[in-house]
Amino acid sequence: MTGRGSAERWRRAGAAMWRMLAVWAVATATMLTLAALLPDFRLESPHGDSITRIAVTAALGAGGFGVLQALVWPLLVRALLLVPALVLGLLVFFLNGSLLLLALRLNPSGRGGAAWETAVVVAAAMSAVASATGTALTVHDDAAYRRRLSRLAGRRRRRAGPYPTTPGTVFVQLDGVGHDVLDRAVDEGLMPTVARWLGRHREGETEDSRRGTHRLTRWRTDWSSQTGASQLGILHGSNHDVPAFRWYEKDTGEVVVCNRPSSAHELQRRATVRTGDAGLLGTDGASRGNLFGGGAQQLALVLSTTARRAPGSRSRAGYFAYFRDPANAVRTAVSFVAEVVREVTQAVGARLRGDRPRVSRGGLYPLIRAFATVVERDVVVAAVIGDMLVGRTAVYADLVAYDEVAHHSGPYSRDAFKVLGRLDRSLALLDEVAQHAPRPYRIVVLSDHGQSPGETFRGRFGEALGDLVRDGCGLPVPRRAADAPTGAGRPAGTPSGAEARGAARAALGRPVEEGEGSALRGRPARRREPVVLASGNLGLVSFADVPHRMTRQEIERRHPALLATLADHPGVGFVLVADERHGGVVLGPHGAVLPLSGLDEDPGPLAGFGPGAVAAVRRTHTFPHAADIMVNSRYDPVTGEVLAFEEQIGSHGGLGGAQGEPFLLWPCSLSAPDADGVPLVGAERLHGVFRRWLGEAAAPRLPRQAARRPDGSGGTAPAAASDETVGSPPH
Repeated sequence: MTGRGSAERWRRAGAAMWRMLAVWAVATATMLTLAALLPDFRLESPHGDSITRIAVTAALGAGGFGVLQALVWPLLVRALLLVPALVLGLLVFFLNGSLLLLALRLNPSGRGGAAWETAVVVAAAMSAVASATGTALTVHDDAAYRRRLSRLAGRRRRRAGPYPTTPGTVFVQLDGVGHDVLDRAVDEGLMPTVARWLGRHREGETEDSRRGTHRLTRWRTDWSSQTGASQLGILHGSNHDVPAFRWYEKDTGEVVVCNRPSSAHELQRRATVRTGDAGLLGTDGASRGNLFGGGAQQLALVLSTTARRAPGSRSRAGYFAYFRDPANAVRTAVSFVAEVVREVTQAVGARLRGDRPRVSRGGLYPLIRAFATVVERDVVVAAVIGDMLVGRTAVYADLVAYDEVAHHSGPYSRDAFKVLGRLDRSLALLDEVAQHAPRPYRIVVLSDHGQSPGETFRGRFGEALGDLVRDGCGLPVPRRAADAPTGAGRPAGTPSGAEARGAARAALGRPVEEGEGSALRGRPARRREPVVLASGNLGLVSFADVPHRMTRQEIERRHPALLATLADHPGVGFVLVADERHGGVVLGPHGAVLPLSGLDEDPGPLAGFGPGAVAAVRRTHTFPHAADIMVNSRYDPVTGEVLAFEEQIGSHGGLGGAQGEPFLLWPCSLSAPDADGVPLVGAERLHGVFRRWLGEAAAPRLPRQAARRPDGSGGTAPAAASDETVGSPPH
């Protein structure tokens, strides 16, 4: 055994040496090629040298550059911990060029030199080629491949004993992907990994190969169908008092915005106090790319922690771990530019075709989209890979790419569906990495909400919700709104954008949106103008000079025409307001006033919003920070369309359509999410299911046979893999 082990060690050492020499040779050839192509990059003296001497200079330069990258680069990255993350991504190129210039200066041959800008290009090209070569040489060597993935992720940690044999769990959130969208993408062949997990039949497959490892079902969100409410409930077990994506709190005079770091931190604190528990990821967990930490000690790209400046905060750890490999920055930068070009091309094409509905896709949006679909995706996936390779027990990661694109291109657009194909490749990579992890993994995929299509409220009626409210209050409507053509402009005070906007601002070190939140601080009580905010197709109206939540009677005494103006408007579905007699009432057109207590018998305007609408509205009415007036836009059950109060043609945040029907995809080895007979309604319900699954992973049960439901949407089925192989692709 000792001799065999020694021979194996020598074999691995020999293979590693061969790979190192091969990468060195390719890097040398790359340097020679670039020297021949770039006039400002030379590997010889001004008087010329022999081919042999030039080759030696290139070999020494490539070797020195590789050594400096291995030894100096991690120290440079660590020294830049206070630099905003995306700034670091740009600095990578200049620092890499500096290392190349240093390698040429230290070259024993005394030859070689390059202009500064040329050195940046050469260093980027050499890093990319060396990375690609190393990956190609290790792809068939499991041990080497695992070591390489671990280096790329930058997630090494020491363990006192062996890794657990019980399964770990990875929760991957595909932000904004509705159940119907996922089902359609799988049927159209855009998500082959998910199709394989589900065992969807395709021509040429045998019966055995169609044996799925996962099951798919839908769940129903709360009234506030957006990431802030859903993810807070999933990770922390409570989304109480989260009425929307943004709302005004009278007791503090602040606008709370779920994708603002300070707000996210406060919401997480409130949920922790309410539940008395750190969160879903409190035991050896990791939170990646989320709004909230979930109690995890390992954090990367978590918005609620970017507001903290305390020593030891690891909120940017994912960026720095990712950029430790210069090749990652090169690959991401190229993909980033390509995504910006893709967005500009698609936006121009939509305008030339005259697509309707359509919203503005200019300004910073192409950059925000590229951040969401490239940078955030790459960094989060790399962080999750690292978590799996060090055997963490529970990981929760959010990929926001689809949500960002669907807001501006539409949830059923070709642009958005192409993003789903790229997200499927990320799932395939995690599935592959699970084979190299030190413990088995179960991969659960879910969404936090869906998206409902439809043109904007302003696009349909030529005025924003804020303008309608001002008109109902008898206040002058700004000329810019009155004169604006149909579809132009954006409601004041409600900046459009998804979760990626806040994450991108945090990555740039500018986490607070100007003019939002602080603008209301210190507003004099004599100013009776309402505060109007939007969360998709949910609008919130508050009167800042009144310290309590106003009742219907108070509002009518103050502004007699306001509630009728809103309830009778053809773009409004229903209005919720407090009432002195009934506690709370729903207002509909033609003067309809329905007490919340009587909606079971007569749901009135809520009838078309589907099951659960009444309960969702009643629950939100109990929130201390519910707005004085809650306005939900009209919903068309035939077309599934809503009218967003923001400038989005794919929206979420209120009631109506696919936005409230996200999906849950879980391994067959886990119990059915509704095994206890409780329906999947509300994010807090999912928290309980995930807690149960983590408990099952800690004490695995034997696979059991159960009949699949006729609609194929739930229940357990014969397990296609044991607990030791869940998460790996079927063979």
